[in-house]
Amino acid sequence: MPLPAVPLPPRSLLRDDVYSRVRDAIVDGTLAPDEQLRDADIAAWLGVSRTPVREALLELSRAGLVRATPGRSTVVAPLDAAAVRDAQEVVGALHRQAVESAVPRITPEDLDRMRRANAAFADAQRRGDVDAALAADAEFHAVAVERCGNAALSAVLATYEPVLERAERLRFASHEGRNSVERHAALIDLCAQGDADPAGRCAAAIWQTLAPAVPSRDSADAPTAADTPTPGDTP
Repeated sequence: MPLPAVPLPPRSLLRDDVYSRVRDAIVDGTLAPDEQLRDADIAAWLGVSRTPVREALLELSRAGLVRATPGRSTVVAPLDAAAVRDAQEVVGALHRQAVESAVPRITPEDLDRMRRANAAFADAQRRGDVDAALAADAEFHAVAVERCGNAALSAVLATYEPVLERAERLRFASHEGRNSVERHAALIDLCAQGDADPAGRCAAAIWQTLAPAVPSRDSADAPTAADTPTPGDTP
C-alpha cells in the first residue's frame, strides 16, 4: 500500500519559523549581544536546512536584531539607545494610528480585555515576573491593533516591536515599569470616553519611554529625563 503524500511546509513557513525562534532567543537574552550566529549551528538546532536560516537572518538584520557584515561573521546586534529610539518612533506612530482608528469601533468587551490585561500586568510587576509582564503588555496593546483591522500596520509592528521588547525587559525589571500601569489606565479611560485624538497621543507617548532605559554607546547622545514625554504630552 503506497504511503500518502505528506507535503513539506512551504519554504516561507520554514523561514518564518526560524525567524520566530531566533528572534525570541535574541529578545529573551538566550542569544546575547555580539554572540556569533552560525548558519550551520542554527540549522542543526532547528532541524532545517541552511537556506531558511540565511533568509531568516537577513530579515532579522533588517529589523535591527542581527548585525551582518558581508564576508565576515553575523552577530546578535547590541541593544543600543539610538536603535531603540528609531524603532519607537515608528512603533509609537503606528500605535497612535491604531488607537485613533480603533476608538470609534471599540466595544465594552474590548475595554474589559484591556483592563484585565493591565491588571495582569500590574500583578506581574508586583511579583517581579518580567515574562508575564511582557505577555500582559502585549495583550493590552493588541486590542487596538486588532480592532483597527489594518494588516499592513500589524506587519510593520511585528518587525520592529521585538527591538523594543528587548528594551522593555530592562524597563519592566526596574521601578519605572510600574509607571506603565498608570499609563495604561489613562489610555483605557480615553478610549472609553471615545476621545480618539487624545487616546492616540497617549498611546504614542507610552512608546516614547523606552530609550532612557537603554545604555547609550555615546553618552552625549543619550536622552535626558526632559526628553521623555508623559502620556499627556504631545509626542
